[in-house]
Amino acid sequence: MAAHSRGPRDHLVASLGGIFGDRLRSVVAYRLDRTESLSSLALVSSLTAADLDVCAARAHGWQREGIATPLILPEEEFRRSFDAFPLEYAEIIRAHEALFGANPFAGVTIERTDLRRACETQIKSHLVHLREGFIEAGGTPRAIAELVAASAPAFGALLRNIARLNGSSTHDRAAATRDGARAAQIPDAVVTDILALERPSALKATDAAKLFPEYLAAVEQLARYVDAWNV
Repeated sequence: MAAHSRGPRDHLVASLGGIFGDRLRSVVAYRLDRTESLSSLALVSSLTAADLDVCAARAHGWQREGIATPLILPEEEFRRSFDAFPLEYAEIIRAHEALFGANPFAGVTIERTDLRRACETQIKSHLVHLREGFIEAGGTPRAIAELVAASAPAFGALLRNIARLNGSSTHDRAAATRDGARAAQIPDAVVTDILALERPSALKATDAAKLFPEYLAAVEQLARYVDAWNV
């Protein structure tokens, strides 16, 4: 996890402590993407509409400090939602740092069956999105290129989720992406070309459009893989 200055961390903990007092149980920071904002999860013993009003009043100040809007959850709700958000929590577990209170992820295990189901939902939704987007592009190369480029980060996330499904615990983003691709038998060249589009200047629009058939085939392969996956 890339290091942030202690300033935003300390400011966040102090701010949440001022809002929730002794109801604040845990705060963890994490980073899931390439943005510089500090993402966080805060667990509280109770959460009311009045609390949300106070948090809303702090939102602009948090943004100025480089703090993304915290994910604030009541403890009991959090503990009952691992099966509903297994991919999201698994990623936070991988990338988190405890800032205050007990580590809420100590001893937590995400069930593989929940991970597989979530992977299937994401992959098949991505596949439907690609097919619909291609039709809506009407054969226009620029529109197809924009579809491919805009969805490239999500494709990388799908591959990392497949890696996680197979037990990968690496903190290296690129390594996790490659692990997932290898597990699903996605050609390296396709992965390299699609993920290069996360850098907008990497390829010309016409080049990105030409990648669509192989890209679609790769996502179809991911769908077949997750369908056949067994613990």
